[in-house]
Amino acid sequence: MKIYTDLSDIRRPFTRPFVTIGNFDGVHLGHQLLFAEVVNKAYAAQGTSVAITFAPHPLKVVRPEVGIKLISTCEQKRELIALANLDVLIIIPFTKEFARMPAVDFVDRVLLGTIGVRELVVGYDYAFGKGRQGDIPFLRQQGQEKGFKVSVVEAFSVDGMLVSSTMIRKLIGEGRMEDVRKLMGRPYQLRGEVQVGQQRGGKLLGFPTANLHIAEDDLCPRHGVYVVQVIYDGRCYGGVLNIGCNPTFDGSRVSAETHIFDFNQDIYGKPIKINLLQHLRDEKKFSGPEELIRQITRDIENAQEVLRQTQRQSLLSCEERLRH
Repeated sequence: MKIYTDLSDIRRPFTRPFVTIGNFDGVHLGHQLLFAEVVNKAYAAQGTSVAITFAPHPLKVVRPEVGIKLISTCEQKRELIALANLDVLIIIPFTKEFARMPAVDFVDRVLLGTIGVRELVVGYDYAFGKGRQGDIPFLRQQGQEKGFKVSVVEAFSVDGMLVSSTMIRKLIGEGRMEDVRKLMGRPYQLRGEVQVGQQRGGKLLGFPTANLHIAEDDLCPRHGVYVVQVIYDGRCYGGVLNIGCNPTFDGSRVSAETHIFDFNQDIYGKPIKINLLQHLRDEKKFSGPEELIRQITRDIENAQEVLRQTQRQSLLSCEERLRH
């Protein structure tokens, strides 16, 4: 997949481009449907499949007071879009100046002039441009006048839940990680470099932890204890994660502290990825270290049982696919 981060780097329009456009936060199942539609259409026409997105998220520029919390970083978004087998990803720098561009200018200058769009594929609720002028009726009218087709991928639901970034943010905030996985097609993932914490996990409690800082701008899941998978140096480990402020020790700063099973490496300053599988319990204040140790022991036992069940379900699913 060829990635462009500046429109000026595109020297000429692409060959028969089929294009989708969106913020694609979380790259959920709805986004994946858009990508599949574009890839299939481009393949059938021997054309070019193109996705257009923006960095930063437009709401961070036009409505910073909203304080939108993103499901995925730009790095994650690139990685996940690459899995869709698109030919081209265009990441447009979103500035206040760009936000002022009228929708018709975006069609003429970007979609037609720069990319040469043959067909545009959008989600059912997509709109762009100053004042969200570029809605679907506008796009269809522009397509009729200027010679490109507009296709709309309709909304769909999983288990009665609308697949959308807004819904996924809500579910993450509620700690409903199994439902998040249903809508995203994969677990919600935290990423970061392991930080030096208060050193209580190993020295005081006997459960060493890998700590990640949760920034104020980050999408923070519901505080509490989670069953997790930890990916480090190409390997996957089970673990149990606490997100919160350590009320037993009167903490105030939110952090993510993960006890990794069967692991004893020094990983301070190293990058890790944490897949959140299931919320076990809410964070609470204990009477002291001894009560907390007993609870952590129970959390670990519960987490290990969840991981065993998860592994068993994955194996059964794999066997079922092989039989068919």
